[in-house]
Amino acid sequence: MNEHFETEAIRGQIERSSHREHAVPVYLTSSFVFESADHARALFADEVEGAIYSRYSNPNVDEFIQKLAKLEGCETGVATASGMAAMFAGLASFLNAGDHVVASRALFGSTHQILTQILPRWGVEHSYVNPSDEAGWKAAIRPSTRMLMAETPSNPGLALVDLEFLGNLAKEHGLLLNIDNCFATPYLQNPAQYGADIVTHSATKFIDGQGRVLGGAVLGSREVIDKVKFFARQTGPSMSPFNAWVLSKSLETLAVRMERHCENALAVATHLQKNPKLSAVNYPFLESHPQVKLAKRQMRHGGGIVTLELAGGYTAGTQFLDALDMITLSSNLGDSRSIATHPASTTHSKLSNEERAAVNITPGLVRISVGLETVEDIIADIDQALERVG
Repeated sequence: MNEHFETEAIRGQIERSSHREHAVPVYLTSSFVFESADHARALFADEVEGAIYSRYSNPNVDEFIQKLAKLEGCETGVATASGMAAMFAGLASFLNAGDHVVASRALFGSTHQILTQILPRWGVEHSYVNPSDEAGWKAAIRPSTRMLMAETPSNPGLALVDLEFLGNLAKEHGLLLNIDNCFATPYLQNPAQYGADIVTHSATKFIDGQGRVLGGAVLGSREVIDKVKFFARQTGPSMSPFNAWVLSKSLETLAVRMERHCENALAVATHLQKNPKLSAVNYPFLESHPQVKLAKRQMRHGGGIVTLELAGGYTAGTQFLDALDMITLSSNLGDSRSIATHPASTTHSKLSNEERAAVNITPGLVRISVGLETVEDIIADIDQALERVG
């Protein structure tokens, strides 16, 4: 990276057109004009570079993905219509019948459904391991294993995986390493520097940062991403040019937003640690977090998510949510506005009780996506809601 993160995010844009615009325009077109019949042939034969059709590529999508890849320390990438489209593309582009995946047990609910309900229909197996169990990762590898995958920090339990350990393990066994970097964003953590071959994002979250558009990204080396491009070109999980334009502009403020998210989240978590209505407060940079040393080794800051364990279980959790005045109830996260979610009944409701218990998603767990409001106002709203829990 030749420039500082903030400079790359702001100045890494495509060349200006003949109109000399200061901000990148929106290229809302489904297709592009060929100079001649031979130019069309050459484009489809990959002999020359250029836009053909917005399902394949588009100037806005190209700019967004090139900028994001550079911020992640990757060569290139593919932008998709949503984060889950990116996750599926990062799996389906590489896995064949008979292959096996070793995955962290602490995964987002929809990723869990892909591994347990969709890929097995095509003969792809998986094994789950506890994210911090290094012996478990090693023992789960089979001759048919093709990929290791994890999200770190995890959604919603904020479990971490040692990226250096996984990178070395993947290299030792010749496996692909697939890391979901959604919670950390490229500002806080860069899995590629530890050996991740595939870095996925739900750009809907912190990258957008204002709850406006859906988007996803798969990033990696050109050799790896060529396979994802082939898959995406044929199956069509395309990001819209307008969404790409919005997300590219969002990258310009990612650093300053993440600094405020993290500052607010640490203040909220620190304040709540001694509240008697809570049996636990979880945040990666709290000294009470079991993996705080790892968090501080591989992350710049602790992120924008705090989880609260209500001592009264499900009833207390729902009472707390209903008592909030300012904080929004939504299934999204990473917004400028603080958001509260009850994972057991929403984002992870399709998991069984046993599956939720295995990743510490208890009936009383509440996920707080800490926003950019004045932190005293966020804390005051949480405090008054906790006081109203019976």
